[in-house]
Amino acid sequence: MYKFDVVDATNKCIEWIRDFFDKNGKGCNAVLGISGGKDSSVAAALCVEALGKDRVIGVLLPNGIQEDIEDAYAICRHLGIKYYEVNIKEMVDAAHMALSSQMEISEQTKINLNPRIRMSMIYAVSQSLNGRVVNTCNLSEDWVGYSTRYGDSVGDFSPLSHFTVTEVKQIGAYLKLPIFLVNKVPSDGLCGYTDEDRLGFTYEELDKYIRMGIEPVKEKKERIDYLHRINQFKLELMPSFKYECNI
Repeated sequence: MYKFDVVDATNKCIEWIRDFFDKNGKGCNAVLGISGGKDSSVAAALCVEALGKDRVIGVLLPNGIQEDIEDAYAICRHLGIKYYEVNIKEMVDAAHMALSSQMEISEQTKINLNPRIRMSMIYAVSQSLNGRVVNTCNLSEDWVGYSTRYGDSVGDFSPLSHFTVTEVKQIGAYLKLPIFLVNKVPSDGLCGYTDEDRLGFTYEELDKYIRMGIEPVKEKKERIDYLHRINQFKLELMPSFKYECNI
């Protein structure tokens, strides 16, 4: 029977982050987008534990008015980290206008432009402030491809990518983060729906399937398997042609 040891997992993850910086950026800062959700909150908290609050920098990236931006402020205040706020609305609007003047852009294109522009801004901040970018995706989202390629799916290191949503919440509780952030209903903040509305199953169902092999009802199992299969490419290196010349 699978049992998650939150103390062991948290301590090992903190040490892993320290080791990453020792090898890949000694003295650099951890820079991450702060949405006010559990993933960015927990990732930021782990980095604070590993590096100290003075080496963790949050980037708030509202697109116009972000209704829950107070949650992003709340985690930054709770952790005592420095943060910058970059409103991406003008950039997103300009991209929409440039594209739509030449073609009819799909709704999915509009949705995915946001995280891609956000990640560009996070990297811009990181490069200016001696940083390494924190990826905040978790195993559950990655399993079914619930991320934007070259948007929130990227980063320089990923502390949460082998933890399910259920486990991330346990780590957040163990680190004594505000409970309203840890248990916040997950949403991408882009389309007005919760993650579970869009996916068609709950994270609890998904996590039990991943960790314990407990299958949800047939329709949900088939959807999980389908999403897992078609989104594997997001987690792999870009295929490249290897040419071997005959000498």
